[in-house]
This record gives sequence, structure tokens and C-alpha cells, in this order.
Amino acid sequence: QTILCLPRSLEYSQKNAVLVPVATLGVGGMLLYWLRSRHKIDTIEMGDGWWGSGERPLKGKEDESIRPFKIETSDKEIEDLHHRLEQARYTPPLEGAAFHYGFNSSYLRKVVAYWRNQFDWRKQVEVLNKYPHFQTTIEGINIHFIHVKPSYVPHGRAVQPLLMVHGWPGSFYEFYKIIPLLTEPGGHGLNEGDVVFEIICPSIPGYGFSEAPHQKGFDTIATARIFHKLMNRLGFKEYYLQGGDWGSRITTNMAQMLPQSVKGLHLNLIFIQKQGLGRMISVMLGAYVPWLVGLTREDARRVYPFIQNVYELLRESGYLHIQATKPDTAGCGLNDSPVGLAAYILEKFSTWTDRSFLHKDNGGLESKYSLDELLTNVMIYWVTSSIVSSMRFYKENLSNHPGADARVGVYVPTGIAAFPQELAHTPRTWAKDTFKNIITYSYMPRGGHFAAFEEPKLLAQDIIHFVRKVEQL
Repeated sequence: QTILCLPRSLEYSQKNAVLVPVATLGVGGMLLYWLRSRHKIDTIEMGDGWWGSGERPLKGKEDESIRPFKIETSDKEIEDLHHRLEQARYTPPLEGAAFHYGFNSSYLRKVVAYWRNQFDWRKQVEVLNKYPHFQTTIEGINIHFIHVKPSYVPHGRAVQPLLMVHGWPGSFYEFYKIIPLLTEPGGHGLNEGDVVFEIICPSIPGYGFSEAPHQKGFDTIATARIFHKLMNRLGFKEYYLQGGDWGSRITTNMAQMLPQSVKGLHLNLIFIQKQGLGRMISVMLGAYVPWLVGLTREDARRVYPFIQNVYELLRESGYLHIQATKPDTAGCGLNDSPVGLAAYILEKFSTWTDRSFLHKDNGGLESKYSLDELLTNVMIYWVTSSIVSSMRFYKENLSNHPGADARVGVYVPTGIAAFPQELAHTPRTWAKDTFKNIITYSYMPRGGHFAAFEEPKLLAQDIIHFVRKVEQL
């Protein structure tokens, strides 16, 4: 009987000799796949696009030349503006209304009088042209940008390319005060020259001197792709990014799209789209035991009273609902009236700079900016007739697929500058839900939404501090 069982046991052992290694390989393969998938970084698909007029040409390569560009004006342009300013109609403000009902028309009369009689657009055009301007065609539309290189680079220092992206209702002009601080930091007492930048500031398509898209659907992801193509066309393989407002969303998308090209991402506004029970619990407990949910004392000071902050955010975001639904309707009046355009834009530079300016008859505008600076930004919208196309950006981003990029984390080194007068405060512990590699997080001592325009030195110091840390990694 024992002899009869030998062939059978030999058969089993032969099967096991085959099955055990196969099973081991299978389990090992599954384990390896699981380990690799844990470290796989999700990205936004780059894709491609066409935003020119009509159908995309089937033949012929796009003109990839970089063309020098110069801002110009004419007597006819200025005469037309003056005529419209002289014909403006005003509605008297309510007594004691200050800026609670919007732009106070008594102060608006003073702004328009200055605009008509003292503001020198030709002089401001010269100011705008002090940096080199260029245009190039990407995906069927002309993209405008300024490109500023340092005049002096200390021996042995690498120049870091930095793409800076504006938002609404700003423009590339917002960065004019911060550019020299970053391209020549040693000359402005910011450091010993160990970090030096060359700056690229594009105009978002549909803003200022960048051509408006002719097709529907142009959003921040399309903008991110175009700006990556721009940097590649300029010869950069790796670069730093900086942004606030829409610039924050665009540069975040750039980091999600091609993380291998982004050395670091610096933001002065954070878009956090992930919500849920955990966030609700964090908000509820944070008012009483902030340390328990990862909030610092400064976070608690800025986040609470929470309902009051939500109310203020709703009060300041009425424009958003209009622009995200029917931008062309409101925009046609603004595109026709320089006075209406100025009131609409400058009101944001009041309360978004400091919420307390709501109580001032002049909106506090001249306490942080000069009228020349403010009106130059307005003029960029006026002379290019770009207010409508800039407003459409809200509809394209908020009505089609809001939050499509919310599921993708940001793994590039990230620096966050949290300004106290920003429209909403995002604590570091909340930011970590999306930004997985926060290198610096700074509670800025003062300043609001238009950081580069309002507090250029503070922002420059934080950018330099962030980049220095990333370069030491």
C-alpha cells in the first residue's frame, strides 16, 4: 500500500513545486503594484486646445515666433475717453452710505475729474513699456507677456525663472513694483544676491493685451496648459510659479499638470474645494479647542467668528454670481462706459484691500495706492475692450465642471503667504488636504488681496525665503 501511494505523493509534490512559486509571484506582484500605486502621483491630463476663430487649420504648423510688442496710444483714443468722461451721469449717494452700497458716487466724481484733467495716459504708457513686452501665438490666440531678466547676476549664482500670474480685476501691471525686488534683490536690501530671478508675467487670455478666446470652455486648465507651452517656448524646462486670485488657480493647475516642470509653487491665495464632515467638525471644534483640530491661535483669530466671515465673503462675491452666469449682459455696459468700468473695478481695490475701507467715503483707495496706479490698471481693460472676456472666465470655470481638479493633489514644494485682509483665510492644516508638500507657510503681518500691488516688499521677501528653502532641499 505504501508502494502504491508513492506515485500519488510524488504527483502532489510536483504540482506544489509549480503552484507555490506561481502563487508567490502573484501575491508579490500584487504587493509591488499596491506599493507603486501608493506612490503614483495623479496629474491633470494636459491635452490640447484650439481657441482661435473658426475651425483649427488641418495643415500648417503654428507660428511659434516670439514677437516684440509695444503698448501704444493715439490722440483719437484719448479724445474718445475724455468725451465719455465728460458725458458721465451720476446718482447722488445716500447720506452716510460711504462704500456700503458700492462705489460712492461723490468720490467717483473726484476720481473722474482727476482722470479727465490730470491723469496722463501717454506717460503711463511709457511706464508700462519700461519692461520688455512680447507676444506669441499659442493654440490659435496671441499671448502677451513681459519678460524681465536681471541686469546683474553674482558670480556662481543661478537665475531662477519665475512665472507670475495675475487675477481679476488685476493685470500684469500688478507686478511692476515687485519685479525689481526679485530681479535685483541685493540692490533693494532683500538678500546678498543668493537668489535671483528672471520674471515672466503673462496676461491671461481675454485680459489686457492677450487675445480673448473665440471658443467656449476656456478655463484655468486650458490657461495652465498654454502657460506651460509658453515657458517651454522660452526655453525653460523647470521653473517656479507664483499667483494669487485666478493666478493661484492657474499655477496650481500647472503644478498638477506637469509637476516635473515645476520647481516650486508660491501662492498668496488658496483655493480649497474639498469639503465634508471632517471640515465641518474642524470648524465647530476650532472655535473652542483650536489645538485639537490643528488650528493655531492666529488661525482661530482669522477664521472666527465664522458666520461673520461667511457673511462678509457673500457680501463681496455678488459680482462672482453675475459673471459666472451672464457675464455679457453686465459687461456690455462696462465696456461702453469708462466711468462704470472704473467704479466696478476700483470698488474691488477698496474692500479687497481692507474690509474696514467699507466705512470710508473714499473707500480708502488712496491710502494704499495712487490714482495713477489704479487708473492705469483700469485703462488696460478700457483700451483693450477686455472687461467682457475677462468676466467670461468666471462662467467658464464655475458653470461647466467646477472642482474637476479638486481630486488631484499638489506634490511640488509649496509656499503659502497668508495675508490678514485676504477674502478668506485657509489654515495650514486645511491647505494640507490639497498641498501635500508645504515648505513654508507665513502669516503675513499686513496686506490684502492684491499682495504684489499693495505690499511688494513683504511678498518678495516671502518668495525669496521660500525659494531659498527649496534650493536647499
